[in-house]
Amino acid sequence: MSTDMINEKARAAAWFKSLRDDIVAAFEALEDSHNSGPLCDQPAGRFEVSDTTRRAEDGSDAGGGLMSVMRGGRVFEKVGVNISEVYGTLGARAQSAMAARKGIPGMQDDPRFWASGISLVAHMQNPHAPAVHMNTRMFWTPHAWWFGGGSDLNPCIEYDEDTAHFHRTQEQHLAPHGDTLYEELKDWADEYFYIPHRNRARGVGGIFMDDRNTGDWEADFALTQDIGRAFLPAYLPLVEKRRPMAFGAPEKDIQLVHRGLYAEYNLVYDRGTKFGLETGHDANAVLMSLPPMAKWI
Repeated sequence: MSTDMINEKARAAAWFKSLRDDIVAAFEALEDSHNSGPLCDQPAGRFEVSDTTRRAEDGSDAGGGLMSVMRGGRVFEKVGVNISEVYGTLGARAQSAMAARKGIPGMQDDPRFWASGISLVAHMQNPHAPAVHMNTRMFWTPHAWWFGGGSDLNPCIEYDEDTAHFHRTQEQHLAPHGDTLYEELKDWADEYFYIPHRNRARGVGGIFMDDRNTGDWEADFALTQDIGRAFLPAYLPLVEKRRPMAFGAPEKDIQLVHRGLYAEYNLVYDRGTKFGLETGHDANAVLMSLPPMAKWI
């Protein structure tokens, strides 16, 4: 394996794009198949796709990606599925935003980096249908590489059977990678997606990892792929079950208040938000995760 990992980076970026294509197609199919229940008489939503660009301080190309956002669908009120491939050099503040990878030996002398990933957040029309987040990524420097990501469910109205299905599907996809891995990543998600100033979790959890480097790139990449593969079978059945359910103003109010928690977490604590803004990535893409409407009381 070369130090520059050109082949590995290309494979990772291609996988994230492939996963993005599968998810976008599946979500548009959900819009098309919504033929009973609230908003079924409205036009089916479609993603608007735009390029994102990033420039270095000297104005040179520093990568970019694709931002795919659906707004005002009959199932999805707002959903974004972004992919990115960015590169350049890390300033001191960006290095600090990298959390677990602060102070990599040699980073100050050679601060080059490359990163690629997929990031998804879905906010639903029907308060009974859960919001969801998914992200997987690969990060490279000349001195180290690692993978990160996971997915977590964020219902404003909780259904125990939905939570159980979401976790069970993830556990099944992680099983080939070790008997204890699912529990480890579940515990990590519970810790990471916690809002200290509210003394509560953001949602009902999922799986999360960061700084994943066992020394075996193929194994860690395979795990990252299976985290991505788990997403649609874990999530789609929940939306299909809940989208026909009736709701009114009280349920919508519960949803808007819960979205306030989501916004607080992403703006105050989320590492990906901090890193994206510190490295000069497109602010609209970085803040795509924010809900279209929220409420504080």
